[in-house]
Amino acid sequence: MTEKAKILAVDDVAANLEVIVGALSSEGYKVATATSGYRALKRLEVHRADLILLDVKMQGMDGFQVCQQLKANPETADIPVIFITALSDTSSISRGFALGAVDYVAKPFREVELLARVNTHIQLRQSNQTLEKRVQERTCELEELLSKLEKSQLQLIKQEKMSALGNLVAGVAHEINNPVSCVSGNIAELKRNLADIFTFAILFQSQASVEEQKKFANKIDLDFLLEDVPKMMASMENACDRILDISRSLRSFSRMDRNKTLVNLHEGLESTLLILSHRLKANHNRPKIEVIKHYGDLPEVYCFSDGLNQVLMNLLVNAIDAVEDSNRGKSYSEVQACPNQITLKTACADHQVSIGIKDNGVGMPDDVKKRIFDPLYTTKDVNRGTGLGLAIVKQIIEEDHGGRIRVESTVGKGTEFMLWFPAR
Repeated sequence: MTEKAKILAVDDVAANLEVIVGALSSEGYKVATATSGYRALKRLEVHRADLILLDVKMQGMDGFQVCQQLKANPETADIPVIFITALSDTSSISRGFALGAVDYVAKPFREVELLARVNTHIQLRQSNQTLEKRVQERTCELEELLSKLEKSQLQLIKQEKMSALGNLVAGVAHEINNPVSCVSGNIAELKRNLADIFTFAILFQSQASVEEQKKFANKIDLDFLLEDVPKMMASMENACDRILDISRSLRSFSRMDRNKTLVNLHEGLESTLLILSHRLKANHNRPKIEVIKHYGDLPEVYCFSDGLNQVLMNLLVNAIDAVEDSNRGKSYSEVQACPNQITLKTACADHQVSIGIKDNGVGMPDDVKKRIFDPLYTTKDVNRGTGLGLAIVKQIIEEDHGGRIRVESTVGKGTEFMLWFPAR
């Protein structure tokens, strides 16, 4: 590699240049010369050098000035400079090193010493260049790996979300089925009732006798119809509102936001509870799970709404699982005596918004509590989600929102997750 190294020798004495060129050429170096500092700088604009031998005392621009300009130019700053000088006082040597020189050779120099110093710094430069190349290659590899990791994390979040949605589909379908049944059941009855009312209206318009009108009104129970039809319509309207609420909640939960937006945390909590309402209802094993709310006065929070929905969904699902697990081996009456509860608490203080989700479920031992945020660690049974929810929660809260998360749990008493992140 040394035979290809390019060296620029700068000296305003031609005889000195001849000696330098002869000594270095015999070692295989390619040597260019310049008889002044100005010529050296102009030459370097076109031809690169691997090392510069620079005389200090020259007419016009001296070696110190040349070195200063070389180090100030990003294109030439990394080229090692060796001063060749008759100045041997400490201040001159110190000044040269301060300007960025890597070494110096005293005049009159010996060829052996000159070659040794040149060889050393050429090898150092080539080693540095090789190392820089390896660092660049490694950096590119790491950037590519990071990009793949980010894509994997995003895919993981999507998979966890789809897993949660998949488990919720049956329950949401049941939740929608109730208002749909209300509408469909009322439509048939409403059509019959309206047909009777329309018939009475036609009879009234035909100027039938009062007796005929009264007789038909009694037949169809007109007073009841006039009272019942508005009630049916109100019931259908409420059912449609319920369907719209569920639809909005699902749409909010399933979207993937690329940018932060202002979000109402309480709306997010209510939407998530609505999606999970089928799991909170009473069944043949237990009464309904009570949800106790202590909502504070919160500002809107600047965050990724899809990420926040993912956090709330994962924590609430875990809370429901925990209280249901605590019911194992208990009778309906035993659970009723000590009902399942999930407590939601929100607050804002010192520019920090906090959310607490607490259950009175089975709780966790210390060894489990220490590992619950580890990727791929799960205590979930098969078909109860991916088991990656809490790792994703930690990532979303801490990395995406600059917040923090804490968990407190006691076996047999329950678990509480506390989240904090900036209000704005």
